[in-house]
Amino acid sequence: MARSGWPGMPANVRSPVSVVREMTLVWPSREYLPSYVAALERGWSPDSLRGEVVALEELARIAADADAFIASLVDKEAAGRLVTLPDGTTAPRLPGYRRWMWDGEFCGSIGLRWQRGTEALPPYCLGHIGYAVVPWKQRRGYATRALREVLREARAEGLRFVEITTDLDNVASQRVVEANGGVIVEEFVTPSLLGAQRKIRYRVQLHDGD
Repeated sequence: MARSGWPGMPANVRSPVSVVREMTLVWPSREYLPSYVAALERGWSPDSLRGEVVALEELARIAADADAFIASLVDKEAAGRLVTLPDGTTAPRLPGYRRWMWDGEFCGSIGLRWQRGTEALPPYCLGHIGYAVVPWKQRRGYATRALREVLREARAEGLRFVEITTDLDNVASQRVVEANGGVIVEEFVTPSLLGAQRKIRYRVQLHDGD
C-alpha cells in the first residue's frame, strides 16, 4: 500500500509527479498538498514575521484536518480564525486568500487581503499582498509572475491600488515589486506588536488594461 509519508493524508493520496514546466498559480487543493507539506518540513514558511512557528502550526493543522486547512486558505468572507500576531496577540482576519506557485512541484505562496469598500488596512496588516518563494526555487522570476497575476485579481476585487512592504535589505523583493509598477511611498517602522522593524512601503496603482 502506498504511503504519503506524513500524518493526516490518506494512504492512497500520492504526491503529483514532479515535472519541470512553466510556473502557474493554482488554488490550494489535495492534489498539491503533499508538495506544500514537503516545503514546510524543509523549513520554509509562508509567513516572514512568525517564520518557523507558522510552519509548525500549519503542519499540525494539516495533520489534524487537511481538508479544513485547505478550505481556510480561501476566505473572502473573513469567516476564519483570528490572526495571531508576532507578539502573541490576535486580531480580526481580513477577507482574502492564498494561491500556490506550481511548476510541477510547490514553489511558493502569494496572498491577497483587503477590507471591503476601501484600500485602507488596519495597523496590524502591513500590505495587501505578501509572497514567499521556497529558497530552492528562487531567482527564476516566479515571484514577479505571481505578483503580476494577483494584481489583476486585486483589480477584479475592486481595489484601485495595493500596498506591499519589504525589508530594507530585501533587494530581490524590491525588484519584484518595482517590475510590477510599484513606487516607494515611504520608509517606516512597524508597530511594536509587529516587531518595530524598519520597512519600505510600495504602492502599485491598478488601472484598466494592465
